[in-house]
Amino acid sequence: MNLNLNNSADAIAAPGTSRLPLHRPRRLRRTPALRRLTAETQVSANNLIMPLFLREGISEPREIPSMPGVFQHTRESLRKAAAEAVAAGVGGLMLFGIPLHKDPTGSGAVDPEGILQTALREVVAEVGDSTVVIGDINLDEYTDHGHTGVLGADGDVDNDASIRLYAQAAVVQADAGAHIVAPSGMMDGQVGHIRAALDAAGHQTVAILGYSAKYASHFYGPFRDAVESSLKGNRKTYQQYPGNIRESLREVDLDLAEGADMVMVKPALPYLDILRMIADHVDVPIAAYQVSGEYSMIEAAAARGWLAREESIIEALTSIHRAGASMIISYWATEFAPRLSI
Repeated sequence: MNLNLNNSADAIAAPGTSRLPLHRPRRLRRTPALRRLTAETQVSANNLIMPLFLREGISEPREIPSMPGVFQHTRESLRKAAAEAVAAGVGGLMLFGIPLHKDPTGSGAVDPEGILQTALREVVAEVGDSTVVIGDINLDEYTDHGHTGVLGADGDVDNDASIRLYAQAAVVQADAGAHIVAPSGMMDGQVGHIRAALDAAGHQTVAILGYSAKYASHFYGPFRDAVESSLKGNRKTYQQYPGNIRESLREVDLDLAEGADMVMVKPALPYLDILRMIADHVDVPIAAYQVSGEYSMIEAAAARGWLAREESIIEALTSIHRAGASMIISYWATEFAPRLSI
């Protein structure tokens, strides 16, 4: 008897032989319970970080038109959203402030009474240590030109002047209660300056999440609506070129050498190859930011009936986790934390 085990899914060992039956993977896919039990990768609520926006000067939450279901919050609604996220089980909250007034140096970012520092204090008072509260360090929400740092005489961002402000921003955020600070401005040396400033101010326990591989992406568009960005032009002189790979490893190594406790890839879905490469390269936690454009394109397609919404969101989150992210910053975090299963 001649059995072709390579071509027959139903083939079994011939009687009297020592050949084992062909393994059939479909047996382990038959029911939802089997799929959960045998899954190699499963996203949990603990892996998710919810971004939240506090907008100065509004009396009611304001939905962001290009990000349906995401809001600019009042102080009251921010506290409520933070509590809801904690109740859902999310692993962390990332806070952004949207000020009424902007200036060339982004002074609101370093003001102890600035909008983000207000958000941090009130959220930490609301949720305590029941989740991790993260402050974004950047000047772009606070500058009238919309760049992530102060501008030099040549019109480009002044790297060294900007990181001095980042260091000040880190200290006031830590004073306000941030557990982690996350410098997103992509200035050279930013992590080292922030670590030194935090340590000098007695905040040795505050961790740094480095935006180590942050690409100059068109997927950020809706976020710039969310923070009411004043940017004219682009950020290609300091964010990474989408075609580059090795540069990401260099940025990661530099951030870790300067004291970063975690590193990030941003955006997530278009850069899964970068995420996997970095995950194979380092032994620290890795975050991936499922950015506004990723959120909006799925929501828009689902609204038109082109995609199954829940299944598409879970598949996207799973792919990011599978590629190596131990933390995923996602605008769906609160909604999907309670229902992540295969």
